[in-house]
Amino acid sequence: MELASVLAGPQVGQFFAELGATVLKIEAPSGDVTRTWKTSSETSETDISAYFAASNWGKKSIVLDLTTDHGQEAIRAFAARADIVLTSYKPGDSEKLGANYATFSAINPRLIYGHLTGYGPATNRAGYDAVLQAEAGFMYLNGPPGSEPLKMPVAMIDLLAAHQLKEGLLTALYQRTHTNRGAYVQVSLLDSALASLANQAATWLVTGHDPKPLGSGHPGIVPYGTVYRAADGRQLVLAVGSDRQFGLLCEFLARPEWAVDARFQTNVLRVANRTVLEELLRQRIGQVNGDELLQTLEKQAVPAGAVRTVGEALQHASAAQMILPPTADFPHPGLRTVAFQSNTWQCAAALTSPPHLAQHQVETESLNPGSGQHDLG
Repeated sequence: MELASVLAGPQVGQFFAELGATVLKIEAPSGDVTRTWKTSSETSETDISAYFAASNWGKKSIVLDLTTDHGQEAIRAFAARADIVLTSYKPGDSEKLGANYATFSAINPRLIYGHLTGYGPATNRAGYDAVLQAEAGFMYLNGPPGSEPLKMPVAMIDLLAAHQLKEGLLTALYQRTHTNRGAYVQVSLLDSALASLANQAATWLVTGHDPKPLGSGHPGIVPYGTVYRAADGRQLVLAVGSDRQFGLLCEFLARPEWAVDARFQTNVLRVANRTVLEELLRQRIGQVNGDELLQTLEKQAVPAGAVRTVGEALQHASAAQMILPPTADFPHPGLRTVAFQSNTWQCAAALTSPPHLAQHQVETESLNPGSGQHDLG
């Protein structure tokens, strides 16, 4: 049962839908706010925006007003049958609405309750991805040296929190097989963001020096991530992580002397002489055919890739397994959230389309809350 809205919680809901769960999306009378988040190229007539469609495939939508006695009675009946409840309330709001863990677990001790917050259960502050990108250091690090801080073009902190919540919920499900009891799993956007700073955080923790913006470059590997433009206009990046790979790159660029140059012989030296090396690479790659270079590097296992648009990435043959097929109700493909594969089960080959607001109201209200069936993820 999904009481969460926007992106992080609904991403988790679609994740379970793709794995075969029945996911009931409970919306306020106004609906999930992302139904109204539309680009200028979208029609104003539909309540299924592209943003909403990004995280709501395979769900059933009903409307409940949890500020009313009827709404709270209904939500308790659904909670009694649920395996997992997803929420994204500010601290204290779930108690006001009668949708908190204590209330639900008293009805259903096996319930696993996932709670997303902005800053943890003790801080009554709403969490917004752009703000967390700023506060957790991501915007400061993003962008070329000397530029203004830049927000990443996807809600990365929301997505990182969604992954943290999935891990917590799956762990709780495993634990429940041994204890037969549910659990409360709380994930904050802030903790998820800080945990994902990884090597950038370690740089400060170990050295005391703040990592600086490097554009798309890497602080400890060169050449890695910098964008180069080839003679045919192809933009590409290199991810050369070893001296052997660097030697092969120099060979393919017809500059074998770079590999034995005292400034570039090791990665440590290449990092120290980053500016000189990247300028040499920029000039040389600008003289060769980019597609041919990429094909050569791929054959020799030297990491490199073309810079693609979103459309090019999704239309590439390698992306086919990540696309959900259109439906009769929603003639647009969708994007899967499950990116792993297993030899013991298959993810759903197709899902029902993102639901209209209250699309399943009559169908779902006809369910018998006392049946004891646990089929609402």
